[in-house]
Amino acid sequence: QVPLVESGGGSVQSGGSLRLSCADSGGLFTINTMAWYRQAPGKRRELVASITNGRTNYADSVKGRFTISTGNARNTVHLQMDFLKPEDSAIYYCQAACYNGESMQYDYWGQGTQVTVSS
Repeated sequence: QVPLVESGGGSVQSGGSLRLSCADSGGLFTINTMAWYRQAPGKRRELVASITNGRTNYADSVKGRFTISTGNARNTVHLQMDFLKPEDSAIYYCQAACYNGESMQYDYWGQGTQVTVSS
C-alpha cells in the first residue's frame, strides 16, 4: 500500500493553473513536515515546496507562482500551481517526513502525479 496518494495532475497550457493534493492512505507515524518534490526526465528530483508547522519554504523557481498548504484532514497537503511554465513539467511527488531538528528520522512518499505544461 502506497503511504501517500497524490491527485490533481494533468495537462495544461502555459500560464494555466493546476492544484495537486496529497492524502495519507493510513498508517503513518507522526510527521511534522510535508513537501512536494518534482522530477523531470533526465534530471534529479528537486524540492518544490515544504511546510512545517505552518512555515513554508519554496524553490526560487516557483516563488510567487506556487502555494503549499495543509488540508483539514490529518496529513493532507495541497500545491496550488499558477502561471505554469513548460519547465514546470515533471512528475510531482508528495513527501511526509518527521524531523528532529535538522535531522530527518523517517519519511514516506507517494507514487507521483504527472504535470505537463505545453507552450
